[in-house]
Parts: sequence; C-alpha cells; structure tokens
Amino acid sequence: MLQKITDTIETHKWLWYSILGALALVFAAWGAYGIVNLNFSTSSYAAKAGGQTISLQQARNAWIQQQSRLQQQYGGNIPAAVQKSAQNQVLESLISNALISERTEKLGYRVSEAELIAGIRHQSAFQVQGQYSPEVAKEVLAENGLSIDQFKDEERNDLRRQQLLGGIVSSEFVTPAEAARAQALEEQEREIQYAIIPADRYKSDAPIAPAAIEAYYKAHQADYRVPESVDLRYAQLTLSQVASTEVISDADLQQAYDKAKRGYVVPQRREASHILIPFGKDPAAALKEAEHILALAKSGQNFAGLAKKYSQDPGSAKNGGNLGWMERSGFVKPFADALFSIKKVGDIVGPVKSQYGYHIIKLDGIEAGRTKTLAEVRPQLQAQLQQRKARNRFGDIEDSLQNRLDNPGVSLSALAKQFNLATGEVPQFLKDAGGAPLGKAMPLQSQVFGANAISAGSLGGPVILDNDKMVIFKVVARHPPHVKPLADVRDSIVAALKSQRETDAALAAASTARAQLLSGSSFEQVAKALGVKAAAPNFVGRGDPSIPAQIESVAFDAPKPAHGPVYEAVPLQSGGAALIAVTRMRSGAGTEANKYLEKVLEQEQVQRAGEAEALGYLAQLRATSTVKKNPEAFQY
Repeated sequence: MLQKITDTIETHKWLWYSILGALALVFAAWGAYGIVNLNFSTSSYAAKAGGQTISLQQARNAWIQQQSRLQQQYGGNIPAAVQKSAQNQVLESLISNALISERTEKLGYRVSEAELIAGIRHQSAFQVQGQYSPEVAKEVLAENGLSIDQFKDEERNDLRRQQLLGGIVSSEFVTPAEAARAQALEEQEREIQYAIIPADRYKSDAPIAPAAIEAYYKAHQADYRVPESVDLRYAQLTLSQVASTEVISDADLQQAYDKAKRGYVVPQRREASHILIPFGKDPAAALKEAEHILALAKSGQNFAGLAKKYSQDPGSAKNGGNLGWMERSGFVKPFADALFSIKKVGDIVGPVKSQYGYHIIKLDGIEAGRTKTLAEVRPQLQAQLQQRKARNRFGDIEDSLQNRLDNPGVSLSALAKQFNLATGEVPQFLKDAGGAPLGKAMPLQSQVFGANAISAGSLGGPVILDNDKMVIFKVVARHPPHVKPLADVRDSIVAALKSQRETDAALAAASTARAQLLSGSSFEQVAKALGVKAAAPNFVGRGDPSIPAQIESVAFDAPKPAHGPVYEAVPLQSGGAALIAVTRMRSGAGTEANKYLEKVLEQEQVQRAGEAEALGYLAQLRATSTVKKNPEAFQY
C-alpha cells in the first residue's frame, strides 16, 4: 500500500503493524534461523515465502516509500550501511506479511463482503466531514495508482490478519493471583519520614590538591573530549521566503475552491439538553424511572429543573442538562439518531438507550448546514496555493543550485547573490552535535563528516533541513577530535571536586545520624542535632509528587519494614544527602480509583502477554517456513 494512503488511513490495524515493526527488527539480520536461501542468480522476484511470491515491483515500491523518509532524514545521502539494513527490513516485513496471509488462508479465516465494505467505508482518507464518499475514495486511489479491486484485496488480507493476531492476543489471560500481586505492588503505600542535609553546610575554603585535579581530569577524559568539527560557511533559502513571493490570481483561487468545495461543507449542528438515568443494578427500574421523568417533561414541567433534580450526568445536570451545540458526530449513535430525527425545536423524545443508560432528550436549537463561501476560505486557500507553488519552485531552485554547484570555480557568495540566499557562519560545527544556528542538522552531517565527506575549501549541498530549509555550504577548515587541555577545564574540575567534598561530608553526617537511629534515637532528635528540619511521617504511593523523586525511589527500593523501621542515608544527585526512615507499609486498595487502576493494570498485563504470544507465533512461522530472498532485489 502506498505511503500516502497508509499515512491517512486510521483503522484497527495497530496490532498488525506494531507486530510487523517488531518483527522487522528481529528478522533484519535473518540467516542464522529459519530456512533461507540466498544463493541463486538474477530472479524475477524479490522473495519467496512459503507458497507466496513477493514481486520485484512490490519490494521496490515498498523501498521507495522508506527511501523517501530516509532521504529526508539524511539529506538525500543515505549511508550505505543504513540503506542496506533498511532494505533488508523492508523485505522482511513483506515476507512476514506474505506468510501470515498464507496461514490465514489455510486456517480458513474469511472476511464477508459486508465486513469488507464496512472496513473500507471507515477509512478516514475516503471520508468528507466524517461521511464516506465514493468519489473521494476513487480520487485517492487513483492518485496512488490503485484500483478499488486492488485496495479491496489489501483490505481483505489486513482484516484476515487482524482476525488471527487479534484472536491470539485476546486469548491471553492472567490469573487472579498474578493480577493481585501486580496490583498490590502498584498500590502499596509506605510511611516515609526524611530530612535533607544541604551540601552548603560543609563549604570550605581549603584548596583542592593539584594531584586530585590531575586524577579527576584523567578519569573523566570522555567528558572533555571535543568531537571532530569544521568551520562552516553557508547560504540558505527557506520555503516561507519562496512562498512570500508567490502571486495567486483570483482565477486560481476560484478553480481551487470549486475543486475542493465539498471539503468546506459545515454540517448541521444542534443544541440539546438531556436527562441521563444510568442502568445501575436494575435496568428495568432505570427504564421505569426514565419513562416517569419523560412524562413529567412532556406534561409541561420545566426541563432544566427536572435535569437538575434527576439527571445523573455530572457534566450537564448542573446546567439544566444543556449539552451545547454539536454536530451529529459529537454524540453517540443512538443519541445522535434520536436527536437529529426531531423535527421541531422544543420537542422532547425518550427514553433513548445508549451505553450510558437512558436519555430523555430535548431539542433546543437547529443551525442549518452550509458550504463556506470563497470569501470565508480565501486566506486559508491562498496560503495553501502559495505553499503548493512554493514547494514546486523550491524543488526547481534545488535542481538549479545542484547544476551550478557542478560548475568549476563557482563561489558561495556568487550563488547566494544569484538565488537570493541568506548567508551565515558556524565557527564550530560539531560531528553529531552540529552548531547554532543550524542546530544538529543531521542531513548535513553525512556530507560534512561521512565516508564521502567533502574536503576543506569545497562547496557542498544543496541539503534540505526540516523539509522547509535549503542549505549550500563551504567547509573552511577541519579540526580533528581532541581532548580539551587541563588548563581550559581546571576551574570546572575544582568546582566539581569541591561539590563532591561537600556532598561527602553531608553523607558522612547522614550516616552517623543513621547509626544513632539504629541505636534507638528518635528521628526528630537526630534531625534537631543535625540542625535540619524533619518532614512529618506520611504515607505515600509510588510516583507521589509530594516528596522528592529520589527519596521516594530509595524508600520503595528499601527492604520492607517488617521488624521495625528501615533507615537509609543516601547522597542526593543535586548535592547534599538525605536521611530516610521507612516505618510502615499498607495497601492502597479499596478506593474507586484503585479499583479502576486494578482493571487497567490487568488489561496491560494481558495486552503485553498477548502481544508477546503473537510475536512468538509469527517468529515460529518465519523460522519454519522456506524463504528465498533475491540479493539483487533492490539493484535497479
């Protein structure tokens, strides 16, 4: 499936694609496992997997999609190793796809015509204002060189794969004991008391010994290493610069508006109020109550007053049941169907059953649907056309620059003047890190530091950065990687050693205090002797923001306080030390929030286990299938 479609189609394919993504990495270096044959001459296919054949065209189309993304990432110059690995991943994904499709066919998985049509109609790429449009579907497919029959075949295969993988995932379970253990650990609360001993209490004017400075410098050479760098001059052009010069005629605007008119349809909106009676433990009783309230409302009693009295929708009851103005898509289907069938403002219908309970619905207002005029959409449409024309001219300028760079003797300043480019310098453009104002500029990195990097004094580019900036450049000078001399970093080393000395002193004080606690002294007495304030004992859960994260982490990593308090003395990452007491434990179970969390955790456990099972199933299928890969599949 072409990328333009897959980028816009959002269905329930998440499971299949996430598993295929994981398998692509697992199988990227396939060869030690499974039955693989790479030893054959030039072939008419890219790979054979089981009884399925992957054509050269399939593989190359898939690679073109991936190649486009990689070219953006690397500025058009994809490193050879990256390209080889990416091509192998593309082929392995197609192999996995073919194998699982074959397996679903053999196992008898079927997709009915109704299921297939429903799947196609739910593709957002084929919809206008949330409604399926056959015309849009044909246009989108035609733009990507696909027929509806080809797409139906792809969709049918996708749905069959989802049936198989979804069955594997949904068949997984966790035992009540496993779920309870996970829940108990997640909900556990510990009573924690702590005191922080700041490092600045132990400041000292004592000098740091030269030998200590030298030792620290030698032990931290990696911290002071400066990567390879270049002095860079550049000239750049932005897409916004080009767009600002594009002139859009009234005729162009009218033509674009006529073509895209259906996209400017504003659907009908309705204002509604409702009274919600949830099912509770007795749906029959809930229905009877809803019918009673409906009778009261139709008898003329004030609807807003009834909503405030009876409705159990906390969001709207206080506002007299009012839900505001919304399109049909803003409501659940049963509610929307009932509301949009009401003919007259002020009419009341019900009870309407949804997954939330029974609704009594009152229509408060109707705002007719309409199509926005050209005048309304003119600024937006003009910007779109300018952007579209600018991208085309941007590409033309890129080609022209490339041709001019191939001419001997051309200079950066001459090109900047000819193409109206803004110039600048980066005195130290670092390998991997880059430099301001270009930032990391990863697509530029390969041309400056890669295997085929240009030499000093040469011009390079054009390189596209962030999809909207074009850069040509000149490497003025190159600087090899080196370690900063000690003289340049001495002050920072002295500051680091003094900070460490202060923290060590704070930790020593905390350790002494811990020994006193173990001997029977109270936490308050020890904190007072240290001259610091002790936090009051408090039960906290994992991730509780009310205490410092490092203290919370240490407290939950500490042993259980089964035979009395557990005491810890730890250095703090920010400097200084902390004295910590873990005095008691308790379960946090019992609240509605925790019951909800319990369900979420159980679902997460099942999901992880199910996905692992599906991955294992696919890996076993790959390992036991005969696969032939054409090593020349991408040689074109």
